[in-house]
Amino acid sequence: MKDVSPFLGVRTPARRDLGKKFFKTLDKPTSERLGRTARALWALPHREYCYVACDMIAYFIDCADRKFLAEHVEHLVTMNPWWDTVDSLGTAAVSPLTEKFGLIPLMNKWNKSENFWLNRAAIQHQRGRKQDTDVALLLKYCHEHSGEHEFFIAKAIGWALRDLAAWNRPSVSKFLAEHPDLDRVAVREARKHE
Repeated sequence: MKDVSPFLGVRTPARRDLGKKFFKTLDKPTSERLGRTARALWALPHREYCYVACDMIAYFIDCADRKFLAEHVEHLVTMNPWWDTVDSLGTAAVSPLTEKFGLIPLMNKWNKSENFWLNRAAIQHQRGRKQDTDVALLLKYCHEHSGEHEFFIAKAIGWALRDLAAWNRPSVSKFLAEHPDLDRVAVREARKHE
């Protein structure tokens, strides 16, 4: 992580506590203002500012409109990316806003992108939805990247499949049988709780 960005050394619990106290003092932002503020924080050199941006987005997620992912989060996912910020944006913005607005055309675009961090965000965009998961879409995204051996894509596929397996093991078992050359990292994650 230290090779990705410098750190101030603020621990997560303290950062979240301070952030929450500060966010409570603010007026509700517009979607555009929320996005621009997140971008401004992202541009600062220390990694904790990216984390504060994610915390802020999560806190004010109800203010984000249907264009927020395309207009702001896509930029954030691709700026100085690493698994920590990409997955935090997934939890804070991608998952809740795709659940609220659908946005399948945008997820299809991200899944086809040459940027593997956008691929990762698309593959994982339904994690935690259980029976509300669009299984066909999830498996389609996993299939489209099944020949790749990029670690962070393999891990995303594995996590998405593991999440699905918690309530739909037959779909995951069938997928694994149909993809015998799937990266071992993905397979290991998908079978973690067998």
